[in-house]
Amino acid sequence: MAFCAKCGGQLADGTNFCAGCGAPVGTAAGGPAAPAPPAPATGLSSNVGALLAYIPFVGFIAGIVFLVIEPYKNDKFVRFHAFQSIFLSVVWIAFHIVWSNVIMGALWSPFSALWAMLGMISGFVSLAFFVCALFLMYKAYNNERFKLPLIGDLAEKQAG
Repeated sequence: MAFCAKCGGQLADGTNFCAGCGAPVGTAAGGPAAPAPPAPATGLSSNVGALLAYIPFVGFIAGIVFLVIEPYKNDKFVRFHAFQSIFLSVVWIAFHIVWSNVIMGALWSPFSALWAMLGMISGFVSLAFFVCALFLMYKAYNNERFKLPLIGDLAEKQAG
């Protein structure tokens, strides 16, 4: 019993075409049997790599990883999103450092109403950063190069 070189299905004796996929068999195509299909490529597509660079809370690390890994470090689309993710993470971390020092330095009393209000503002800004990261993940997955103000220009320069 023979098997189709394209889909691996069983072939009946004397058939010229595979019943499963319709590929020509052996001499029906005027030559040898069709070669086996290529093995699936390993790795991620560019849009998935760019999306993963924006994973919230680990975007800094994921961005660096995608700048170092071989197939992606030469892909300008992934490099742009990796750099933008790193810069966004740096801004997020810098905001938290400065903001926590402002809150702790200016208002030491935890029972102050102003302290609670500043804590809520910090929470809203953190939520805004999180939503921004999700939005950038969506844009990267759709193969769009969305540039954030200031950060996007820096990322574009770094990506080349």
